[in-house]
Amino acid sequence: EVAPEAAEAASVVDAFHAALEAGDTASALTFMAEDVMIFEEGGAERSRDESASHHLQADASYAAASESTMTRRAGWVDGDVAWITSEGSTTGQAGNSATTRLTVETMVLKRGEGGWRIQHIHWSSRAAPAA
Repeated sequence: EVAPEAAEAASVVDAFHAALEAGDTASALTFMAEDVMIFEEGGAERSRDESASHHLQADASYAAASESTMTRRAGWVDGDVAWITSEGSTTGQAGNSATTRLTVETMVLKRGEGGWRIQHIHWSSRAAPAA
């Protein structure tokens, strides 16, 4: 469950995802801190600029072409730092076949003069078990 004091930070996470799903990478970047650290698939991007020049467009394309469902979310705040954790699944295309992935996400946000900004993202997924 998202603690009431973490609701605003969770809304930033949601707005970030909405921007990706709309293919609006410029807006998605506004939700990230300049020195954001992104971990995904064993790799790391160490800044907003590095993300913009590497995987952000691919992340937006995948988000637009897939259907995501959140099954669980929690969130906490300690001072000017918030943690938002989400679990769910994503169904999309991998080549010519449909694929479903179970997903987990951790976002750490920091509150500053401009409000909450994403400081760290960790995305992980695995194939969903066969039904």
